[in-house]
Amino acid sequence: MAKPAQGAKYRGSIHDFPGFDPNQDAEALYTAMKGFGSDKEAILDVITSRSNRQRQEICQSYKSLYGKDLIADLKYELTGKFERLIVGLMRPPAYCDAKEIKDAISGIGTDEKCLIEILASRTNEQMHQLVAAYKDAYERDLEADIIGDTSGHFQKMLVVLLQGTREEDDVVSEDLVQQDVQDLYEAGELKWGTDEAQFIYILGNRSKQHLRLVFDEYLKTTGKPIEASIRGELSGDFEKLMLAVVKCIRSTPEYFAERLFKAMKGLGTRDNTLIRIMVSRSELDMLDIREIFRTKYEKSLYSMIKNDTSGEYKKSLLKLCGGDDDAAGQFFPEAAQVAYQMWELSAVARIELKGTVRPANDFNPDADAKALRKAMKGLGTDEDTIIDIITHRSNAQRQQIRQTFKSHFGRDLMSDLKSEISGDLARLILGLMMPPAHYDAKQLKKAMEGAGTDEKALIEILATRTNAEIRAINEAYKEDYHKSLEDALSSDTSGHFRRILISLATGNREEGGENLDQAREDAQEIADTPSGDKTSLETRFMTILCTRSYPHLRRVFQEFIKMTNYDVEHTIKKEMSGDVRDAFVAIVQSVKNKPLFFADKLYKSMKGAGTDEKTLTRIMVSRSEIDLLNIRREFIEKYDKSLHQAIEGDTSGDFLKALLALCGGED
Repeated sequence: MAKPAQGAKYRGSIHDFPGFDPNQDAEALYTAMKGFGSDKEAILDVITSRSNRQRQEICQSYKSLYGKDLIADLKYELTGKFERLIVGLMRPPAYCDAKEIKDAISGIGTDEKCLIEILASRTNEQMHQLVAAYKDAYERDLEADIIGDTSGHFQKMLVVLLQGTREEDDVVSEDLVQQDVQDLYEAGELKWGTDEAQFIYILGNRSKQHLRLVFDEYLKTTGKPIEASIRGELSGDFEKLMLAVVKCIRSTPEYFAERLFKAMKGLGTRDNTLIRIMVSRSELDMLDIREIFRTKYEKSLYSMIKNDTSGEYKKSLLKLCGGDDDAAGQFFPEAAQVAYQMWELSAVARIELKGTVRPANDFNPDADAKALRKAMKGLGTDEDTIIDIITHRSNAQRQQIRQTFKSHFGRDLMSDLKSEISGDLARLILGLMMPPAHYDAKQLKKAMEGAGTDEKALIEILATRTNAEIRAINEAYKEDYHKSLEDALSSDTSGHFRRILISLATGNREEGGENLDQAREDAQEIADTPSGDKTSLETRFMTILCTRSYPHLRRVFQEFIKMTNYDVEHTIKKEMSGDVRDAFVAIVQSVKNKPLFFADKLYKSMKGAGTDEKTLTRIMVSRSEIDLLNIRREFIEKYDKSLHQAIEGDTSGDFLKALLALCGGED
């Protein structure tokens, strides 16, 4: 096992067992497996409470005392996932990795995800030990076996990583950083095709410290994170491998936290992945993984394992996890620090927002108006032409088409479209034809008319629009419905929820940067409210969340974590309820990462039985020229599938065609 650097704090969850006696443990294990059946509780208690070094001593003592191989006996006595976990713990780490890779490339097909996970995350020393262990265990050359089972650029990068020759010097040359940024940019974004060799050389050989600076400079230079360029320029397993390398450069524990979450989310559990990570990281960085998991997913790793597994398998995994960080829904102090650092990064990052719909080149409103008239004239309707034109023009160009259509034919294009198309497609196309502020005003009107109120739509729109957008919505609402938006909200909502919506609807959020002293005061203001004083708490949150600028609120959230060890979103969910809670959570999530907020909304609109077409349409229409490309990136990052795939699997017909055109591509 790789030891922590001198002076570094040990971050594993498994420690050397005090008062360790290998002979005594060997006897206990022999007794647990003797006779009919086996005492699984005794087996897991011993093996999950000893370090790997101690387990090797137990193996030796077992053979000396009984002339038998302990791993062979465990394989005979145990079965299934529990056996795989316990046997994995009994192997030295390098031999455990070697076994995983052997299994990944044996038989029909290759487990590329396993290869990526191991080879993208191991240090130089661990890689050298892995190669030696593979040779010792299987009398084969690992590099030759990987070359025989993979191909192309994916194979080349695996071979580079396998050498274990990544630079380890902490001294970084600023000139070399700038040169690498330029080389990566020219190899991808500026090149027709992609020079994969440059990506392989730089990402496979430079030191972690150097590459972190390269990634920072790449973002400043190009306006996009390196991950976005990799997704745009590379593909398949090679793309996945390079993204894994980047994640491990940024934070190996965060990479594993994400892998663990994906192994357990949704239906079914990817037990091989779960076992491999829990075994391999238990004496390296499990505490760091737990902290990041708790921060990123707002639940503890312990609680997710507990809910997703069972029996002795579950007990063993929980012992390896080492503790529940969510017993009271609270960050333990280290996790609060991780959360603080994540806010620090989000405050520094300036990600360029990009839509998927851009003004059409060589735009000709006269030709478009004539093509649309032809598509709707006579018997039947040419929906494909309508979809193609309207989804590939900017909103400003669509307004020109409307005016040209009226000038040429003396007819209202919106009225003609309403009479020719129907259902979900009509809602989408007509929404695209409206100016954005008028579209939002209509969505707000629909949310409040008739029996019942669509509070989710009100929250989604008012919690995410900029001051300029809100003011434009107010004007459009007054123009279209001869009533102020504030009056409409007052008539249709009540209590604190009404006050929150009216505050947001003024469009008077501050627009300056952060003020550290004020941020500390604001954080103290919401932290000091006595638990149970719900009215006072809601008022204080409203005063701050509805009026302060986004950069300032990010700093408030950081200071809140430092003061309380809680994330502000968790506090809201714990202390509040109903529409008030939902509105505040939407504001916080929008401040944290607005594209991710919309990605979550899109995912929820399509998951499970049935589709929420109204939400799906509203977001695709309203974000298509603002940040839909960013939303796509967040979607695939969080849900491990593209927005394009989700839409394709959940909609059909002309509605599907129009949505995919707006989506703008497959990630």
